[in-house]
Amino acid sequence: MSKVLVIGACGQIGSELVLALRERHGNEQVWASDIRENPGEQLQNGPYKALDVMDRPAVESFIREEGFDHVYLLAALLSATAEKHPELAWKLNMEGLFTILDLAREGAIKRIFWPSSIAVFGPSTPSDNTPQETIMEPNTVYGISKLAGERWCSYYHEKHGVDVRSVRYPGLISHGSLPGGGTTDYAVDIFYHAKAKGNYSCFLSEKTALPMMYMDDAIRATLELMDADADKLKVRSSYNLSGLSFTPEEIAREIKKHLPDFQITYVPDFRQKIADSWPASIDDSAAREEWGWNAHFDLPEMVREMLQFVDEKKLFASENKG
Repeated sequence: MSKVLVIGACGQIGSELVLALRERHGNEQVWASDIRENPGEQLQNGPYKALDVMDRPAVESFIREEGFDHVYLLAALLSATAEKHPELAWKLNMEGLFTILDLAREGAIKRIFWPSSIAVFGPSTPSDNTPQETIMEPNTVYGISKLAGERWCSYYHEKHGVDVRSVRYPGLISHGSLPGGGTTDYAVDIFYHAKAKGNYSCFLSEKTALPMMYMDDAIRATLELMDADADKLKVRSSYNLSGLSFTPEEIAREIKKHLPDFQITYVPDFRQKIADSWPASIDDSAAREEWGWNAHFDLPEMVREMLQFVDEKKLFASENKG
């Protein structure tokens, strides 16, 4: 049975990934860690360590003492937030990765999961059905750091035999937590506002198509990749991953089928330029062929689940807190 550490466990992906891993490996075998002192109620069913990923000595000491087999490194500053704090984003997104890669190179970790993103692509990348291998010229801080991280992951695998695995997540949609500063987060925020207020002001234009994925599919993809036979994996930078693609107009139309009075307006801001640099759809045939990936959720099914499970009280609580 593997002993697992999830760094960045309080974020959108981490909070749900920890629960899935604990269900699989047992609560005590899966440590959650984040910079917060208190992880919140959701992660209190197992061990937690407050840890700053940029504190390399502390991270190294903890991992060596506990003897983790698998480390999931999720700590990062996301796209929209990174544009506001570029130096912090580069430092956070890169230094933690080097710490974990070096520990694996030295034999302290057996397997690493590190997420990349569709942000590695840029305006010169083919937008429709974006290939696994293509032109990659990101023009955002987040995308630049993720592309650099992909190359380092590939380098450590080729030069040092590090078993590092990665997917390029599209926009992720989840009812488990509030949006965390990403350009695709409108597709989460819209559900909270639809249920709580009956209207939403979208920061992207109505025709902006972006690759998206329901969180259940994203968690399953992560676990399936980590379970895959190493000999079958040819991509050690990061795999393209696709679920579904839609526009704000299309998701709003689907929500109105359940909430007929819902209204949406469009007020594009600085995030529109970020979104315009990203693909509209993704070719994930390499993931399908090499480790059997296949998405389960389409847009109607995802909207039904989100409207059923989103707790609009979280939105009011966050607004009152702010």
